Amino acid sequence: MLGIFKNGLVTPPKELNSPNANQSKDQSPIQAFLASHENNNASTMCLGNDATLAFAHSSQTLLGTQRLFSSVDDIYCIFLGNLNNLCTLKKQYGLGREINESMFVIQAYKTLRDRGPYPAHSVLKDLEGSFGFVVFDTKAKTVFISLGNDGRVMLFWGIAADGSVVVSDNLEVIKSSCSKSFAPFPTGCMYHTGGELKSFEHPKNKMKAITRVDSEGAMCGATFKVDIYAKTKSMPRVGSHANWAWSQEA
Repeated sequence: MLGIFKNGLVTPPKELNSPNANQSKDQSPIQAFLASHENNNASTMCLGNDATLAFAHSSQTLLGTQRLFSSVDDIYCIFLGNLNNLCTLKKQYGLGREINESMFVIQAYKTLRDRGPYPAHSVLKDLEGSFGFVVFDTKAKTVFISLGNDGRVMLFWGIAADGSVVVSDNLEVIKSSCSKSFAPFPTGCMYHTGGELKSFEHPKNKMKAITRVDSEGAMCGATFKVDIYAKTKSMPRVGSHANWAWSQEA
């Protein structure tokens, strides 16, 4: 899977941008993705000037991992992995039997966006299984990314030459399009537009950047881990525009 989001739509931690980036020979993310899936049925979708999503049904790097793509009410979701408690979640949200994991994520996102005051981390804590997903809401111009905590599904993110943020489960696509400005997306974490990278397992703790050095000794985009000694400050919601409750603590 691949998500490309224009500069400014996603604001990743500044440490993701490597001081040693040399992007003059980088491929565009789409070119790199299509080249890596020449023998697969890959599809791309351009969503205005804001984002491009790409999806392939199979991959040599994650063979056997379920891959789903859904779109509901101008909200798009690419989902990797499985939710072991999907049946329970569908009953909890009052959803039909035909709902799969990517469709459920969209419904959960809509609940967070429209109905509050559910903190996003409390919703993600209810998901059992191996999963990673990217949601893009074309009307709200919102990106929502999350990765489960068991490490069986992996996502990577990086910064391309034009400043756009690239998210993919294919490390080679990220490497070829983001130079040295990339890192693994941390497990048990979430990111959303207008917010910050945050652990949904430890929502009261800040994230810290850890310098990453490649085999050539060059500094790359930092990795991120929960800082067990640093706590975030609770920020109250103000007005209807804050319905997501992203900043609330449990």
